[in-house]
Amino acid sequence: MLPLKNYIKKPSLVLLGLITRLNFLFSDKIYLKLLYRFKLGRKLDLKSPRRFTEKLQWLKLYDRKPLYTKLVDKAEVKDYVAEIIGDEYIIPTLGLWNKPEDIDWNSLPDRFILKTTHGGGGSGVVICDDKGQLDKKMAVDKLNRCLKQDIYATLREWPYKDILHRVIAEQLLDKDPQYDDVPDYKFYCFNGIPKVVLIATNRFSDHNFNYYDMEFKKLNITSSAGSNAAIEFSKPSRFEEMKEIASKLSQGFAHIRVDLYYSNNKIYFGELTFYDSSGFDNLSSDSVDLEWGSWIELPNKYC
Repeated sequence: MLPLKNYIKKPSLVLLGLITRLNFLFSDKIYLKLLYRFKLGRKLDLKSPRRFTEKLQWLKLYDRKPLYTKLVDKAEVKDYVAEIIGDEYIIPTLGLWNKPEDIDWNSLPDRFILKTTHGGGGSGVVICDDKGQLDKKMAVDKLNRCLKQDIYATLREWPYKDILHRVIAEQLLDKDPQYDDVPDYKFYCFNGIPKVVLIATNRFSDHNFNYYDMEFKKLNITSSAGSNAAIEFSKPSRFEEMKEIASKLSQGFAHIRVDLYYSNNKIYFGELTFYDSSGFDNLSSDSVDLEWGSWIELPNKYC
């Protein structure tokens, strides 16, 4: 929650908070128009969208294939992905439960990670490096709070409307010694063509984002969700393979972000994301917003 002084200085934040709290009063279309106006400071054009941020809102409203709910489910998506690229890229599942109280702690190894299957970002995540030191009550309380998260209600991301809210346990990947987590390579793909990769590091501290093109040239892009890391990244030895995986998984989608982890020189599938930052981050400039928007060829309406 933002400090009170932020709301005093910017009354628009009060209105935004009120609209979000009363989200159930608005249709999807009206609600997204309101959010877009308050978050990005301009009118949302849904009739002739040109920007990346506008087209993501259009896709929320008019590209609603039932398959998408499976693809945003962190448990269900694994079978879909394995059929396309193979089991060797899938992080092993250690358990799946309807609620945190059902977690079978005895069945889990000393190191693991717990996630909500419907959540976005890092909010619904519990990392365990040593089961003997884990505060299980804290973990259960956190997961229960995060299970109440409703991405459809607050951001109108349609695939989450009917998704099951569960908890999944996975094998914990080894961290990169340079960071506090495993580097996350997020490929922005357009009709099967990866165009940009975001390297996300220090996810649970500084939250650093660095953007590169497909020749691994650093791009002058910043995100409202994370600052650039000061270090220069080296091109992964299996970068071409990562690009190929992203291309395979993004075939048939006007736009999708394919997230891959890179740990001990191995590639692991992370997740599929339809609406980067829910379509409310213009990535530091109008030029980027418009350029990325030009890469999206909107499909026929399916809603």
